[in-house]
Amino acid sequence: MAAIFAFLHHLAAFALVTALAVELVLLKSGLTVENARKIVRYDAVYGMSAGTLLVVGLLRVFYFEKGAAYYFQSAPFLGKLALFAAIGLLSIYPTREFLSWRAALKRGQVPVVDPGKLQKLHRVIHWELSGVALILLLAALMARGIGHLG
Repeated sequence: MAAIFAFLHHLAAFALVTALAVELVLLKSGLTVENARKIVRYDAVYGMSAGTLLVVGLLRVFYFEKGAAYYFQSAPFLGKLALFAAIGLLSIYPTREFLSWRAALKRGQVPVVDPGKLQKLHRVIHWELSGVALILLLAALMARGIGHLG
């Protein structure tokens, strides 16, 4: 069972990175009705992936791996949790913006977005992807027992 949860955890992580990368490419390629619709859909995939990643990850910590006592004595694990929370907070801005596009998209119109706001969305998604890369580094450290406090 632990292997299945590890697989689901990794699958959710790859889906999350893919969704963010697609959002970034679509934003960069110019806002059209079709691109905006895709961005809204991929942001939903991003949200579902993040939720799955969190739930499955916590199940692994508490039930399928070394146990919560072990993980909560690991500086890299605590760093991963903090970064995950920070990325989640960062993601609120793009998600709110993308959801605000729904009315225009229902009318078949391109959402009107200030170029400065598009740049900011692009920058925030870059930060999210950078945070995910740091989480991967912390995961590698954690897997090797580096930074264990106990």
